[in-house]
Amino acid sequence: MTLWGGRFEEAPADVLWRFTVSHADRRLLEFDVEGSLAHAGMLADVGLISRDDHDAIRDGLLRILADARDGTFEWLDADEDVHSAVERRLVELVGEPGKRLHTGRSRNDQVALDIRLYLRAACDAQADRLTRFGAVLVDQAAAHATTLIPSYTHMQQAQAVPLGHHLLAYAWMAVRSRQRFGQLRERLSVSPLGAGASGGSSLPLDPIDSARRLGFDVVFANSMDAVGSRDLVAEFAWCCAQTMVDLSRLSEELILWATSEFGWVSFSDAFTTGSSALPQKKNPDIAELARGKSAAAIADLMGLLTLQKGLPLTYNRDLQEDKEHVFRADDTLAGTLEALTGMVADARFDPPAPSSWVTALDLAEALVTRGVPFREAHHAVGRLVAALSSTGRVLSEATSDDLAVADERFVAADLALTEPSTSVDNRRTMGGGSVESVHQQIEALRYALTQ
Repeated sequence: MTLWGGRFEEAPADVLWRFTVSHADRRLLEFDVEGSLAHAGMLADVGLISRDDHDAIRDGLLRILADARDGTFEWLDADEDVHSAVERRLVELVGEPGKRLHTGRSRNDQVALDIRLYLRAACDAQADRLTRFGAVLVDQAAAHATTLIPSYTHMQQAQAVPLGHHLLAYAWMAVRSRQRFGQLRERLSVSPLGAGASGGSSLPLDPIDSARRLGFDVVFANSMDAVGSRDLVAEFAWCCAQTMVDLSRLSEELILWATSEFGWVSFSDAFTTGSSALPQKKNPDIAELARGKSAAAIADLMGLLTLQKGLPLTYNRDLQEDKEHVFRADDTLAGTLEALTGMVADARFDPPAPSSWVTALDLAEALVTRGVPFREAHHAVGRLVAALSSTGRVLSEATSDDLAVADERFVAADLALTEPSTSVDNRRTMGGGSVESVHQQIEALRYALTQ
């Protein structure tokens, strides 16, 4: 029996049932029961149901909750959604009192509540995963605080930096993602219970009581907004998508670094796969799939945004489709973080020393310290680079004569600046690519990941 069949004389057509019923919301079972327990307690407090009925409802719901948690809850084909399944099973367990549970409630405010409860838990879980992932990046950075690599702009070697500095850039991204989930969790802490179908209820409900029972900070200010809005669902998907984009960028670099052309990193057999045709290969499939799955996360966000764009207030059945998008985005990020955390923790980094070309800016800055305008200094080093390149040499092979030809304001001592380690040691900018900065960041990140 449907929750709405009283007005209808005919049973739903099979095609209507197949088209309109989605099983995606079964994932909300525990949250639906949690919300129902709070609602029943409120109904008893305001006198809309008796204490005996409340106790029977509570006992029945707790049995359903236990079945939900151990995976033994029995779903029926006749269950239109998670709400009807819970009510159906509750009536089976406790009889007449179970029919009173829906007093003062609509599936509209009920599902709005369920999704907030789900997202609240999901935000906590993703934040925990990001904490573990960030910690792994920090640990690898600490192990490679003095391992020098070239940084890149336009995929051309730029300046020398510690590998730890590069890895910590992704750790800071993880911190920001973690913060976003935490900030979203705060915005989720608004209870929609009491909003009803769209305009509230004439019954003496106490939405504040329900909110308190569920650990929400406040109650909705507008009933239509409470049941008709899914911006927070889209925001969660955006948090997932942005995090996946960050992970995709890291994955791209891990893939490049694992090539024989780069040779910066290797992964154990446990975190790589082989080729069906090429016996020599170890493929970084985790990173490749992380890069690929970012497309699905972006698509789910776009689906949620598009789903909302033409909807009048308040609830429309279109919103049933939000579950598959948000659950998939949640699962995609969860699985990707778990896999990449293992892969990065297991990685063995051994990059070759950077070329001395990465010290070109240091030579220009040496001239700047002598009062030379930066643009002139830039051109002087450019002339030096061109001259050396024409003879097949690199900066570390320059002579004092080469310096003098490029610009008379160079001095012989400037040749020492062509050593990448000297470049890193001379770095002064706060947050820049120096070893001291890496250690400062490690300390700051370890604190940030605990907040």
